[in-house]
Amino acid sequence: MAKHVLITGASSGIGKQLSIDYASQGWHVYACGQNLDRLEALGMVSERITPLAFDVCNLESVTAAMASLTEMPELIILNAGTCEYIEHGKVDVALFRRIYEVNIFGVLNCIEALQPRFSDKTHLVLIGSSASYLPLPRAEAYGSSKAALAYIANTLAIDLERDGVTVSLVSPGFVKTPLTDKNDFAMPMLVSPEFASEQIMQGINEKKKEIHFPKKFSLFLKTLSLLPIGLQLAAVKRMTGKTS
Repeated sequence: MAKHVLITGASSGIGKQLSIDYASQGWHVYACGQNLDRLEALGMVSERITPLAFDVCNLESVTAAMASLTEMPELIILNAGTCEYIEHGKVDVALFRRIYEVNIFGVLNCIEALQPRFSDKTHLVLIGSSASYLPLPRAEAYGSSKAALAYIANTLAIDLERDGVTVSLVSPGFVKTPLTDKNDFAMPMLVSPEFASEQIMQGINEKKKEIHFPKKFSLFLKTLSLLPIGLQLAAVKRMTGKTS
């Protein structure tokens, strides 16, 4: 009997590649996103891919979409996300709201809508970012949203364990996607969506609590995060050319 996986943010980037790769391994994929045209094109790749269009920021839309599922997916990958940067430390509350609505509340909307159907076979995967490890210039909104997501994932891993639910956090480095194509700065150790999908699927198969890659990059940032905050800030300023 085919297993089922639900993937948000499936119209492009990591989510699209995960949809293709899981379908190729015999899974039935609920490929979720807002762009119906892209999702339908993705559905043409494999008969195992079912497009499902809804807005993660709208709880009613999410709830209706989840109620339409004919089978409860054993694997739920909440990948939908967005990114904008702050300029010169100027706080823009509207920008923060846009980021948080997708990266935090979009994820929580999906969890709330699906949670009544969780079972001891459920594996919940949240896509965070290695940007949550350190304070990075211009990433006040994006980085803090992913740091919140990491906290949510780790606490849910504790609270849902008694129900047999597995929770994993994915903390990728830079992955070449339409979102990162907009970045106007160097992206060290940039990896392909294919590499990212392979790493994520391997980590999920092994039921890892955190899946981070590329290892050389993520372990370097993790090591820096162990330093006192003053040394962290000094290291980040040196790496990003922000020294005065």
